[in-house]
Amino acid sequence: MDARERLIVGLDVPTLGEAEKIVDTLGDDVVFYKIGYQLAFAGGLEFARDLAKSGKKVFLDMKLLDIDNTVASGVENIVKMGMSMLTLHAYPKAMKAAVEAAKGSDLRLLGVTVLTSMDEEDLVAAGYEYDPHTLVLRRAEQAHLAGMGGIVCSAEESSAVRKIIGPEMALVTPGIRPAGADKGDQKRVMTPAAALLAGSSHLVVARPIVKAADPKEAARAILAEMSATLQK
Repeated sequence: MDARERLIVGLDVPTLGEAEKIVDTLGDDVVFYKIGYQLAFAGGLEFARDLAKSGKKVFLDMKLLDIDNTVASGVENIVKMGMSMLTLHAYPKAMKAAVEAAKGSDLRLLGVTVLTSMDEEDLVAAGYEYDPHTLVLRRAEQAHLAGMGGIVCSAEESSAVRKIIGPEMALVTPGIRPAGADKGDQKRVMTPAAALLAGSSHLVVARPIVKAADPKEAARAILAEMSATLQK
């Protein structure tokens, strides 16, 4: 994969109009987009279908978690949408149901380990007995055993996770920030180059591109950094 196939631009905007403007502005420079809750609930699911039909790849970030039958039914319909990636929380039963439902399709299922906005204090408050690093590794192992297509984790854990899941699974990392960029509400972040060197296969970048004064130039700068790193 070249840098364009590895960069996923997060369309974390409130309206379809803004999303369409970003996609038009970025043009052929970007081929992969993420759609999450914010845009999904503003008509973004139909937009996701349209993007896929136009030849773009779409990462549907829904973080599914429910009883087995409900997860499986949701995955079956998402397969029909032509999506490239889908997230669900890395709980063993949910992952097993999703893998079975997606069997034979091109949909890559990603297990969400620990949100990059959460640190150890947040996990303790939520009732977990593990620190973020330990919980990420535990869930990565469970995702690998379940036959998932990849993992979502902080780039800080990429190197350790890669050793667990091997070379074939995707390792998708949000919380990517170019050097000097504002971290926003993310607590575990890394630069594009550092994330790739740590073992990440795909990088999710939202605000540093979609909120930039010149989104196209911001995307090109990140792609250039990624390309230079991949050539090393």
